Amino acid sequence: MKFLLRLALLFALPAGLLLNTAAVDFSGGEYLAPLTSTAPASAPAPSAFHPPMALPADVCETENNVFQAGEKIVYKLYYNWNFVWLAAGEVTFLVHDLPNQYHVMVRGRTYESYEWFYSVRDNYESYLDKKTLLPKIHIKDIQEGGYTRYDRTTFYQDKGRAVSARGKTRDDLKEKEIPLEECMHDLISIVYYARNLDYEEMTVDQKIPIKILMDQEIYPLSLKYLGPEEDTKVKGVGRFRTQKFSPQLIAGDVFKEGDEMKIYVTDDENKIPVLIESPVSVGSVKAVLKSYKGLKYPMTAQVE
Repeated sequence: MKFLLRLALLFALPAGLLLNTAAVDFSGGEYLAPLTSTAPASAPAPSAFHPPMALPADVCETENNVFQAGEKIVYKLYYNWNFVWLAAGEVTFLVHDLPNQYHVMVRGRTYESYEWFYSVRDNYESYLDKKTLLPKIHIKDIQEGGYTRYDRTTFYQDKGRAVSARGKTRDDLKEKEIPLEECMHDLISIVYYARNLDYEEMTVDQKIPIKILMDQEIYPLSLKYLGPEEDTKVKGVGRFRTQKFSPQLIAGDVFKEGDEMKIYVTDDENKIPVLIESPVSVGSVKAVLKSYKGLKYPMTAQVE
């Protein structure tokens, strides 16, 4: 089940370790950034990289109009196996404020009742430039079964390169320099970029080209707009007016060629994903909204 957190991160789609700070616990109270952590210095404005077509939101300079510091969204993850839906775990997204960056932390955990099958302790975090929503530092610290991986990627957007320090643990890292083409997103920043898209300016079946740097590789993808849905049921939460999208999936061990993911985003000013459905190589998975707080705007998309 190591794909569950990464699937949730692809929508639109992590907590973690930075330098010598301890792992963060979201289980009680409000989260405050570790006092020992050091935020990256403010980066120069990105150079004039631009995609080949005009997008509803510029991939290189995105003004944030939909989220704020203190926003916390929790998703429950389900896996369908032999026609039975199993509650496998949860993913929590939390936005913290720094002077020049948004510090976004995402934590994925399997439930104890599921860990006899496969245990996941995945922590991700990104520092996003407030002016562009582009990543400056992305950290992945994961434990999936017996597999561990630590990766701290520093983005030099203005210089067209990134440096990834990667290894089994933070004490066993090897650096790799990665050339960047245009302004590059990571798994977390692309979620918040996509939430700032202007649906009113989009047409049904329009494809939005995006690129992300993931696991030291650059993936050219696309996000297809499928139009509005008037009544999307979210188990345990209610019904919502939504906008539907379908991101291109990366064929491989998890997804087959032609597999299609569906993402349902609230049709209001918050634009938060409420439901994600996707086939995988064996079975299918869902990420379902469990709770939210600290939204920038009232939740007006909920109809029941």
